[in-house]
Amino acid sequence: MTILQPEHEAAARQALASYLPAAQKPAPSPMAAADDLALNPPGEALRRKLTEVSPSRFALIVARLLRRKTEADSWRKALEGERLIGRELARLTRTGWRVLHSIPLPREVDIDHLLIGPGGVFCINTKHHRDASIWVGDDAVKVNHGQARPYVRKARHEALRAGRAITRRCGFAVEVQPALVFVGAKRVDVVPTLHDVRVIRGRDVAALGPLSGALRPEEVELIYTAARDRRTWAGA
Repeated sequence: MTILQPEHEAAARQALASYLPAAQKPAPSPMAAADDLALNPPGEALRRKLTEVSPSRFALIVARLLRRKTEADSWRKALEGERLIGRELARLTRTGWRVLHSIPLPREVDIDHLLIGPGGVFCINTKHHRDASIWVGDDAVKVNHGQARPYVRKARHEALRAGRAITRRCGFAVEVQPALVFVGAKRVDVVPTLHDVRVIRGRDVAALGPLSGALRPEEVELIYTAARDRRTWAGA
């Protein structure tokens, strides 16, 4: 089988899976508790980063007196956003969805949330921009008409890495769809030509819940079992 467009490889293999011989892979060794990413709360990676960059009490008092923001302030805001979306995603577990948070990738990158369920697998990147006007283009995002930020390209890249890692571990093709979730934004405008990255406003992430038809319950569990194991992501 030859696939001319690499970005469609996972979807093509999944569609043809029933016609291809099943991959025979040795069963992985039992997962240690330290490798179980299901234990990560929303924003775990940010919480650790915040611990590293938090200023001393004296430095914080000075910053507040001078009305200056610290590096920790931006991390704290991001953490608030991920925790909020984490709570919203937790509601979907009642309808057959599974969710993981703060999945570590090589080179100090992490996936904010991974949602796995009847409607497919979604790699969710959360951005917290309170009361901002957001413009989402085909490759970048502008916040309050400012400098272009590579959120869209990064969302695609993280989803591609996730799909490759899970496919390698599961032994069958798993397509992972990228999604950008904006928390607290006043307005979000998306160009009509953007089709491969979902753009969602905050609590509207619950709209993913009714999606179905992409994965059977047993496939959901297989993918979730693979994704929750830290070892799956070592070479992502």
